[in-house]
Amino acid sequence: MAKTIERRDVVIVGGGPAGLAAAISAHEAGQTDILVLERDTQLGGILNQCIHNGFGLHTFKEELTGPEYAARYIERAAELGIEYRLGTMVIDISPERLVTAVSSADGITQVEAGAIVLAMGCRERPRGALATPGYRPAGVYSAGTAQRLVNIEGQMPGREVVILGSGDIGLIMARRMTLEGAHVACVAEIMPYSGGLKRNIVQCLDDFGIPLLLSHTVTRVEGRDRVEAVWIAEVDERMQPIAGTEVRYPCDTLMLSVGLLPENELSRDAGVQISPVTRGPVVDQSLQTSVRGVFACGNVLHVHDLVDYVSEEAAAAGANAARFVAQAQAETEADRGIPVVAEGGVRYTVPSFVSPQLMDDRLTVRFRVANVYRDHFVSVYLDDERIQHRKKRVMAPGEMESVVLRRADLLAREGLQRITVKLEEE
Repeated sequence: MAKTIERRDVVIVGGGPAGLAAAISAHEAGQTDILVLERDTQLGGILNQCIHNGFGLHTFKEELTGPEYAARYIERAAELGIEYRLGTMVIDISPERLVTAVSSADGITQVEAGAIVLAMGCRERPRGALATPGYRPAGVYSAGTAQRLVNIEGQMPGREVVILGSGDIGLIMARRMTLEGAHVACVAEIMPYSGGLKRNIVQCLDDFGIPLLLSHTVTRVEGRDRVEAVWIAEVDERMQPIAGTEVRYPCDTLMLSVGLLPENELSRDAGVQISPVTRGPVVDQSLQTSVRGVFACGNVLHVHDLVDYVSEEAAAAGANAARFVAQAQAETEADRGIPVVAEGGVRYTVPSFVSPQLMDDRLTVRFRVANVYRDHFVSVYLDDERIQHRKKRVMAPGEMESVVLRRADLLAREGLQRITVKLEEE
């Protein structure tokens, strides 16, 4: 049986970079009755195993490692006296904002929240999603699991490595394994472009002479007890292996870096509308989901390329959650606002709806593109009128893009029906 239901103004699910930034921002916005629930045994989330540098250039104007970046937020949360519970797994969130959690210390607990911020992060796609032929031997790891083994547990997954997928974690692990003395034969990517940041391709592959095989995939895994080799083939425009292009790569380890999925089982249970593109919640200008008083930020909302953007977004979510509690908003269904439509190579936008009357003077709309585009324009339309037209030399799916909407522009157009963000050639 659950204990007596507690009451908290703001409950934050997740104590990683998004959750901590949201908690600090909510506190600074005037709500001090905050509770952070974290399933791990320490705060900081995935950053604790990201010991490489490159974090904090936007937020702190200096280059930090992942643990150093997390420590800045952990220390600030401690200064503010923000309460958190570790080893606490949230198992249910009701549409009425009742949070049910379980821990070895407290058993089952329930917390009634004035507002909730979802900051559960994301998880890696499993190998099973790839339908790769072969047995399921030892030596097949997700890149994140391998990263934890090396950086936290001090264990080497293997010595002869092939990496499938060119997401940022895979690229970073190619360098990490090389530095630890392993041989990385190649990184194979089924798409004709990399899913990672350009700087990681240069610093983690090019600088170490590790080949990146675009439009290639693993077609077979050899080995029963342990991986002995993988076969890699070129693929056609339909992502199907091309006969006669297979090459055998002897190895004892296959790492998978084949994409990340926002962790939204709790969100779905709460009745939150989920985008079929991002797999994260559909949100408005306040980062509020379709369930009133429930906000989302960070990688649970959409997978980011830089943690600095996670922190920026989470700070907005935390402040808006605090504002929601302070204004004691009515529980009636609200108008979602004006839809923000993605077209012409733009895969999605966050937010998906904007209410000009409720937004700040300036609102950053983030998006990703569907392919590699060179010398294209990012355009913004208010109904049929184009108000922004900015040329970009290169845009790639691995890097986040953004446009800024001005409240004054939206309010000046009476009867505005839609906002469109699209790519144009001229």
